[in-house]
Amino acid sequence: MSVKKIVTLLSATALLGSLTAGSAFAFDDLNQDQKAPILALKDRGVVSGVDGKHFVPTGKVSYAQAVHMLVKGLDLHINTLRFPKVPQASDYFTNIPNNAWYAQSFVKAHLNGLPIPKDVDPNGTITREQFADLVIHAIDTKGTFPVIKMLIIIEDGNEIDPKFHESLQRIVLHQIVKLGEDRKFYPKRELTRGEAAVWVYKAIRFVESHAERPVEQEQVTVTVEKVSDDVNKVILSRGQKPTAGYGITIDGIRFEQDGRAVITYSLTDPKPDSMNATVITEPKAETYVSSKYKPVAEPSWFSTDTVVEEADK
Repeated sequence: MSVKKIVTLLSATALLGSLTAGSAFAFDDLNQDQKAPILALKDRGVVSGVDGKHFVPTGKVSYAQAVHMLVKGLDLHINTLRFPKVPQASDYFTNIPNNAWYAQSFVKAHLNGLPIPKDVDPNGTITREQFADLVIHAIDTKGTFPVIKMLIIIEDGNEIDPKFHESLQRIVLHQIVKLGEDRKFYPKRELTRGEAAVWVYKAIRFVESHAERPVEQEQVTVTVEKVSDDVNKVILSRGQKPTAGYGITIDGIRFEQDGRAVITYSLTDPKPDSMNATVITEPKAETYVSSKYKPVAEPSWFSTDTVVEEADK
């Protein structure tokens, strides 16, 4: 079957409307990076191919198909909401028929806070920056997640619509989208089927991985002591603890272009069955950095704001 003929078969039902569970067939037209994510979504009943052998990852995806995939993949629902009448697409959008196969996906997306224009064309294409913004808003419906506080340099950042800038920063920081060697995002480029599926898969994994690992709330204090005009000693402290056995270890330092020295650390707590002296301790770790940088600390797997106390000793 020719690629041209395959593309002509991309109907709404064949693309994403058919939500039957996975089959024994694999797709022959996926590259190594696409195969595992797309087959996983297929097994979950989120996507399907145009036939048993072809997914057509380079094919364009419509706005409706992208929204439907995102709503299905991240399980955006309205089960806990109560309405005086059953909500319909026409209550919120001007161009979406109430009987369209994707109508309820738009309703769920809207009621979950996804910023979809009222006059959206469901059959039109969607750009990479538009979908990135929807992905981040969908993730935020699932809880509050850690965000590494650093600026990602995007070489074509001047092409990004300002209202999407924060979402594009986050989708890269969350490692849902990986920039290429040219460090460009190509925000205005039309989204492809393969990109949409991989992004949704990575968004699902991001949410699931953080649900499995509770966010650490402990405050770590950063104290800066001047050693010389060129060097500062940086001390990370967990504060006072009731027993011995608590620890803090510096794992590395990342020097950012904005003048920060990001010190990553890990915490260890006494094991429940361990014997530790009942004495008040203050676990600390220290390192040295150039005075040109402002030190901040973040857990190795989670970014958190820290208190910086400067002291000359």
